[in-house]
Amino acid sequence: MISGASLAGSAAAILLARRGVRVALLERRSDPEAYKVLCTHSITANAYPVLDELGLIPAIEKAGALHNDARWYTRWGWIEPRAAPGGPELPYGYNIRRSTLDPLIRSHAAETPGVDLLLGHQVTGLVRETGRTVGVLASTPQGEREIRARLVVGADGKDSAVAKFAEVPTRLHENTRFGYLAHFRNLPLQGGIGQTWFLEPDMAYAFPNDDGVTVLAVLPDKKRLPAFKEDLEGSFLEFVRALPEAPPIDSAERITKIIGTVNYPLLTRDPTAPGIALIGDAALTGDPLWGVGCGWALQSAQWLAEAVASAAAGRGDLDRSLAAYARTHRRRLRGHQNLAVDFAKARAFNPGEQLMFSAAARDESMARHMYMFAARLIGPLRFLNPVAMAKAWAINIKHRGAAVPPAR
Repeated sequence: MISGASLAGSAAAILLARRGVRVALLERRSDPEAYKVLCTHSITANAYPVLDELGLIPAIEKAGALHNDARWYTRWGWIEPRAAPGGPELPYGYNIRRSTLDPLIRSHAAETPGVDLLLGHQVTGLVRETGRTVGVLASTPQGEREIRARLVVGADGKDSAVAKFAEVPTRLHENTRFGYLAHFRNLPLQGGIGQTWFLEPDMAYAFPNDDGVTVLAVLPDKKRLPAFKEDLEGSFLEFVRALPEAPPIDSAERITKIIGTVNYPLLTRDPTAPGIALIGDAALTGDPLWGVGCGWALQSAQWLAEAVASAAAGRGDLDRSLAAYARTHRRRLRGHQNLAVDFAKARAFNPGEQLMFSAAARDESMARHMYMFAARLIGPLRFLNPVAMAKAWAINIKHRGAAVPPAR
């Protein structure tokens, strides 16, 4: 049984069902076209293999998804990752609006043999026996019902009801930035690709998506929040206009309201409990400025399916399988999350970040190395390995005469 039929839940349902598990996929919303509104709308390249296994790549490309190539502004100049001469193209993910993606993957799940999509089903409690979860209570259009399962999967977001009812330990990490975004049509971007601005400590990004729509977000230090609250629209537009190589928003069409949140802490939960697994934002909610949530949702769904499918179908030890999933989840994501938690303090770059970002702005091979980390194709230890840091040091020594502007 899976609670939540968005990215993580729908992906897990498909992958489990293909491995022989009968899946009840519960979604609290009754509209099959429902989607997550507040999102970066970007799937990092680490999740490309999951999309491929799901068979979704042709469908999302037909729907207008764009490769999420990007360039990043720093005080040392722009970091512009490019493929090595004569080498393979850089790995990529996709930018696609959730209004397009969520209904697509949900319908794909509903059409998968072995998946029962139950819309309008909201988890209101857990069924417990001998210290473990064996099902859920759900509010439905026909009244409350009990649904039993060998495994209950919480794919119900950062405010997970499954995690709350199971009393799964939760760690919150303060995010001292706030964020607002809006969608623009016909907004030209340099090179036609995504742009991110590291303004130390403020941040901004512009990601082109399907149907000619660009998602433009600002993530300032909370010290600027009082001014934003006084005039949200004016502050948002002023912030964007002041960006280096600012997108020409005044000549584009804004097609949505400016939406956002002033309090978005990072969240980490134990990914398992007896009879329970958590995936996507229910297990780990990262800093939205990095745009990693969609990719990690898909990856965690795949890790879970690989670890527990046999046991969930009654052919193995479920607790042992859940422990294997938990180990994979922590090993693959804990280091990334630890770095994000530290950067969420809205500070300027620390010396190590200065070393790597400045080198990446000055050297194409270092720009590619940074791209692999930003795409979450390598972890922090590989990103900050001694060879890479020594190379960055050598590159910066060559440029030691160049003036380095202060952090903004």
